[in-house]
Amino acid sequence: MEDWTDRTKLLLGAEKMKLLSDAHVLVVGLGGVGAWAAETLCRSGIGALTLVDGDTVHTTNLNRQLPATTDTIGIPKVTVMEQRLRAINPKIKLTPWVQYLKDDAIPELLDAAPYDFVVDAIDTLAPKVFLAFQSLQRNLPLVCSLGAGGRTDPTQVRICDVADSYNDKLGFYFRKRLHRLGIRTGFPVVFSTEKPLESAVIQIENEENQKSVRGTIAYMPALFGLYCASVVIHRLTSKTEIK
Repeated sequence: MEDWTDRTKLLLGAEKMKLLSDAHVLVVGLGGVGAWAAETLCRSGIGALTLVDGDTVHTTNLNRQLPATTDTIGIPKVTVMEQRLRAINPKIKLTPWVQYLKDDAIPELLDAAPYDFVVDAIDTLAPKVFLAFQSLQRNLPLVCSLGAGGRTDPTQVRICDVADSYNDKLGFYFRKRLHRLGIRTGFPVVFSTEKPLESAVIQIENEENQKSVRGTIAYMPALFGLYCASVVIHRLTSKTEIK
C-alpha cells in the first residue's frame, strides 16, 4: 500500500523525511500567509504543528485566505485549519491556540514546547517584534513574513536576511523596533522588492488590531506562505540556508 508521503520521500529521501516527521513547528497567524505555510508544512510531512490565531473567518477573507469558504464564515481560523490538516494527515500532532497573541502571552507560548522552528505570519507590529525578539533570545530558528498586500508581481518575492529587506513599510518599522532591542540581522524574512501600490490602501477606524487595509490578490500572500514553508523545510533538512 502506498504511503501518502511517498512522492516527497522520493525527492528528499527517508532520512530527511524522518527529520521533518520529528519536527515541531510553531505557526503564528493563520491568515493569507500563515495558513498556506501551515498546510505546506503539513503536506511536506512535518510531524507536529502549533497553530496560533485569535481571528474568525470573515467574508473579506474569501479572496485569499485558505481557511475561508462560505461554509466557514464565523468559525475560528485555528479550528478550520486544525480540521483541514487532520484530514490531510490524521497522525499529525496539532496544538491549537485560539487567541490574539499579546506581548505577555508570547513567553508562555514559546516555552510551551521545544519548537524546531517558528513561522511569524503576524501583520500587527508590536506582537511581531516581540515574537521575533523572544524567539531569538531562545535561539529558536525563525522566519518572518513581511507585507504581501498592495503587490501583484510574484517574480519579485524574495528570501533574505532581515537587514537586507526593503520597499516594505511593515518591514521598515519592524527593523526599527528590533534595532532598539539590539537586533539588526540574523534571521530570514520573506518580502517583495516590488513597491506597493499606494492607491490600494484605505484607512479604517474602530477595528481592533488594524488601522489600514491594503488591497490583495490571492496568489501573493499564498506565495509568501509557501516561501516561509520552504525556508523551514530547507533549514530542517540541510545545513545550509536558502539565499
